[in-house]
Order: sequence, then structure tokens, then C-alpha cells
Amino acid sequence: MKKAVFLTIALLFSFALSLESCGPVVVTSRIGTPPPPWFYPNRAEVVRYIYFPEHDIYYDFSLRTYLYLDNNIWISTNILPARFNHIDLRRSNRFRIHDYFGDDIKKYHNNNSHRSNLNRSNNSRRNPAINRRN
Repeated sequence: MKKAVFLTIALLFSFALSLESCGPVVVTSRIGTPPPPWFYPNRAEVVRYIYFPEHDIYYDFSLRTYLYLDNNIWISTNILPARFNHIDLRRSNRFRIHDYFGDDIKKYHNNNSHRSNLNRSNNSRRNPAINRRN
């Protein structure tokens, strides 16, 4: 009897491992809460924030909230307000913030010296006509 139970557990464990290696691996801090539909990496990553430079929006994976500036105040919300309804985050440029895991996104945003360069480089990649000479 013990051998059958052990064999069943071993079989289920090996089946679970084989399924996990088939698709993307997402590390989440909350069980049962998947990441937003626009974020599906094809490898395991440890990031807390995603930054959308075109819209100055951050997404915090640990709290599952969006962070954006409104009248020089950082607002944290689970769902973006109606003024952002036209934005398709799946198609927007996004950057994974690998080097910051703190809670004060204002401090990171103000000290991020390459943030202004991100917009320029992405716009030129998105619109090749910017780099062309006529």
C-alpha cells in the first residue's frame, strides 16, 4: 500500500514537472492571481516593476497595481482610470526594471537618468522615418 502511494506521488510530481517545462514560467507572489494579459515572459524573471515610457506608467507585480503621475502625485490603483482606455499595453513599449525592488517609485523615477533616453530610442525604432535622410 505504501509503495503504491509513493509511486502515485512520484508519478504526479514528474507529470507536473513535465507540464511546467512546456510553457512560459511566471513567478508570482500571490497564488491564483495571474499576471496581466500583456505580460507573459518565455523565461523566469525576477522583476517588481514594468515601465511604460510612452505613458509614464509603472506596473508593480508584488502589489498588482498600476502607478502613474497625476498632478505631480503618484497614484496607485488596481485598474487604470478611463483616461487610459485608449492605451493597448500589449502593444506599448515596456521595460523591465531589474535593478529596483523598493516601494518608493517616485525616488526611482526621479533618479533614473536614462529614462528620457528610452523614449527617444524607442520612438526612433518604432518610426524608422526619423532616422532616414531625405
